[in-house]
Amino acid sequence: MLPGMALNVFEVVIGALIVISVLLDLFQAIVTPRPVGGRLRISRFFLGWSWSGCRWLSYRITDVRRREALLGSFGPFSVIATLLLWVLLLMVGYGFVLDALRDEVRPPVPGLGTSIYFAGTSMLTIGFGDYVATHAPARFVTLAAGGTGLGVFALVITFLFSLFGAFQRREVAVVALEAGASAPPSGVTLLETYGHAGIRDDLAHVFQRWQEWSAEVLDSHLAFPQLAYFRSSHDNDSWISSLGAIMDAATLVLTTIDDGPIGWAKLARAVGGHCIEDLVLYFRLPDQRLVGVEIEEFREARARLERAGWRLRPEPESWAAFQRLRSEYAGRINALAGYWASPPAQWIGDRSPLKHPVPYHNSP
Repeated sequence: MLPGMALNVFEVVIGALIVISVLLDLFQAIVTPRPVGGRLRISRFFLGWSWSGCRWLSYRITDVRRREALLGSFGPFSVIATLLLWVLLLMVGYGFVLDALRDEVRPPVPGLGTSIYFAGTSMLTIGFGDYVATHAPARFVTLAAGGTGLGVFALVITFLFSLFGAFQRREVAVVALEAGASAPPSGVTLLETYGHAGIRDDLAHVFQRWQEWSAEVLDSHLAFPQLAYFRSSHDNDSWISSLGAIMDAATLVLTTIDDGPIGWAKLARAVGGHCIEDLVLYFRLPDQRLVGVEIEEFREARARLERAGWRLRPEPESWAAFQRLRSEYAGRINALAGYWASPPAQWIGDRSPLKHPVPYHNSP
């Protein structure tokens, strides 16, 4: 084989591998409605490492509003940046293939840079006409590039509608919870509010709603991981802390309160725990078993609940059961809160992110 022919084959192989890798990643990230593994996927690798850099920078910003603005802009930025990365890589991939077919393009292509430019004009359907494919193989590649460009932008536009729809549905429940659980949200505050307001029977509806919310978040955030990086839109609110507050409230109903909606608390806790566990597994975060609450904090919570009118079980019995149930999810919810740098809440997350940031070296 002549050196020039070997070089052409090498360019075709490299270009085809780039194009196939990008199209496969795009299909798995947007079209496939379920979680897809693969640590070396382009979008997953880019998302994890860019978030690590953004979080590292945020810990060095002392102004809270500026830090939250930076973290809050990452989710939308990551979607646009991923689209641009896909388009750029496709241009490079098709450029390699067209460079191998440069003899079939008129006027003659001087080098790889011009071939990438020709691939870009084909993908974006600009059609300047300064370079024209004259034979079947090159014509096929330019048509494939044009069709790919149209398909990528159509898929991403549809994806954006789905993404923002799921984000809005997630945040409606988070904002509504703030009325009862305060901000940052607290499971103790939620129970205390419903007790003082005399609407303890309505607590079952809260657990029912959050059971459904957990199921939807589990489905949407694993199918479209970018959603997890979209920060809650209100100050001191976080979808992670809100889920943790519901889990704490359900755990207190099951272990400490004697007259709460036990059935719905069990269901909300089961689906919420499943959601937390799968998120930790998917994003490869630490999975530790810890309670995260000291006995004095538990006693303070009991005193608040008693003043709110709840009937409580004996302390030794409730404390033992509380430790056992909370250890099943506390380490995981703290891992999620630490990874996404959520605002600290009662019993949840790192309480001093600036002085003692929680190190997470795992990236999806």
